[in-house]
Amino acid sequence: MLLALLVTVWVGYFIVKRYKPQTILFIGGMFLMLVSVLFGWGEIFPGGKGSTGSLFFDLFEVIRSILSSRAGKLGLNIMAVAGFARYMDHIGASRALVNLTIQPLLRLKSPYFVMSACWALGMLLGLAINSASGLAMLLMVTMFPILVALGVSRLSAAAAIATTLCLDWSPSDTGTILAAELSGIDPVIYWHSYQVPIALCVFPVVALLHYFTQKYMDKRSGHQVVPMTSDQVEVNTEGRTISTEKPPAVYALLPLVPLALILIFSPLLIENVEMDIIKAMLIGTAVGMVAQYIRTRNGKLVANDLQVFFDGLGMQMANVVTLIVAGETFARGLTVSGTIDGLISGTNSSGFGAMALSLVMITIIGVCAIVMGSGNAPFFAFANLVPEIAAKSGIPAVTMILPMHFIASSARAISPITAVIIVVSGMANISSFELVKRTAIPMIGSCLTVVIMNFILF
Repeated sequence: MLLALLVTVWVGYFIVKRYKPQTILFIGGMFLMLVSVLFGWGEIFPGGKGSTGSLFFDLFEVIRSILSSRAGKLGLNIMAVAGFARYMDHIGASRALVNLTIQPLLRLKSPYFVMSACWALGMLLGLAINSASGLAMLLMVTMFPILVALGVSRLSAAAAIATTLCLDWSPSDTGTILAAELSGIDPVIYWHSYQVPIALCVFPVVALLHYFTQKYMDKRSGHQVVPMTSDQVEVNTEGRTISTEKPPAVYALLPLVPLALILIFSPLLIENVEMDIIKAMLIGTAVGMVAQYIRTRNGKLVANDLQVFFDGLGMQMANVVTLIVAGETFARGLTVSGTIDGLISGTNSSGFGAMALSLVMITIIGVCAIVMGSGNAPFFAFANLVPEIAAKSGIPAVTMILPMHFIASSARAISPITAVIIVVSGMANISSFELVKRTAIPMIGSCLTVVIMNFILF
């Protein structure tokens, strides 16, 4: 356990230093496995089943087997979601969705109420646009100028936008897909029966905390709530060229097509028609292509634009799927070293049992998310340990993995080095460290609500 702790700290240190997470996780996992076998603490392949016959080759066999199993199912799900999201953004459908949904907010006069409402709206948009940084960029171009024009400070407006996806709660989210698979539950059931009840409790808590926190901190900093004209509001687009072409309003429905298909053809409504994540994303992309042809009447352009979808597949394979494989390799190292068995026996002997063990895992995930600047990296690294831990502890895997999943996505918004914080602070021309001072209280409230309601409801 001491060795595992030292290696984990080493891994966290180099990830904070901006080393490639996949590389560091691979090295950490392989080192733990190698040392554990040499010292007789465990076996890479218990009983020799699946072993190549060589310790050195076994280290790479672990990676090969994980990559083979993940790329075929979970990996395809993740890549399809990414390709669809990238295509929707390319044709302007994501922007149309945001433009349509924020219009009613213009009629409200209370700037901090509008800010809280915008945060809640962003959370709902996250069901269709499940990239925290991607959604934030859309909202920074549309919602941010509105909030600042109403009189909210740049820090307060940025804080609300940076936390709009503090819960990765879409049924098509990569973390949701992984959590559901590890829990042995259909992603839609996992979303409907477990994620939604927790999210509905988090909504009012974070909305109220944003309202009072940002209002108080604006007042303390001497900010004057004075409405501005649109000409006075500027958004730094980091050198990006923003298209001025306005997409048709009906395009707002396109990002919702896969979500609607997944929900309709599920055990919740129509059970006798099979629908999965990959088919839903492919159908959604096809519908988008038809809409683009009707709009442009240019078949060559529509055909060429499909490359955007393929590019999204490849980028997700290179970034997220490899991160999952690296995380599982590191997790295998922790398992082989006997750390998990030691953690379980130590926690059980303390008299707190499964609840204490859940709190330990949740705390580890939260701290790692802040230190690493990522929700996916620590969640993917440790989530694969949950089924074994839950089985030995006698609790359902979902009751442990659900708060870990939500804590990871909430805690990342407290890290000044996470992607969404860097994107928002850069576009708002503010310090990322100043921004996390504004996001900390609402996100701590989110984390506490998730943990408390998870124990109460499940």
